[in-house]
Amino acid sequence: MTELPVLIYDGDCGFCTRSVRWAERLPVRMRVLPWQEADLAAYRTTRDRAQHEVLWVAPSGRVFGGAAAVAELLKSCRGPWPAAGLLMSAPVLRTLADWVYRAVAANRSRLPGGTPACQLPEHERPGRS
Repeated sequence: MTELPVLIYDGDCGFCTRSVRWAERLPVRMRVLPWQEADLAAYRTTRDRAQHEVLWVAPSGRVFGGAAAVAELLKSCRGPWPAAGLLMSAPVLRTLADWVYRAVAANRSRLPGGTPACQLPEHERPGRS
């Protein structure tokens, strides 16, 4: 598939972009792509999935979404971060992490850095036809 894992996010969402800028400062080697510029088929995912959750594409080609993507990102880091990723992947905490991720994703336009574009359907977003 690819040598480096790939983090795919919503490039139209200010909150998502700010979150990814934070993730880029973590001690991990990865490619970062807004889904709007990614060849999603090459990454074995769909536009619908990319519109609704952050995606982590492992070098093996396996695709993780939402909280699982965040956990995989953390597990790929150096330092103390892998422990946080492992905790997020533990059965009980995974359920909590999924719930928190869905709540944040559903309210991202209201969070710091959120933009009105986060609320619009894809075809109504600025710069889209």
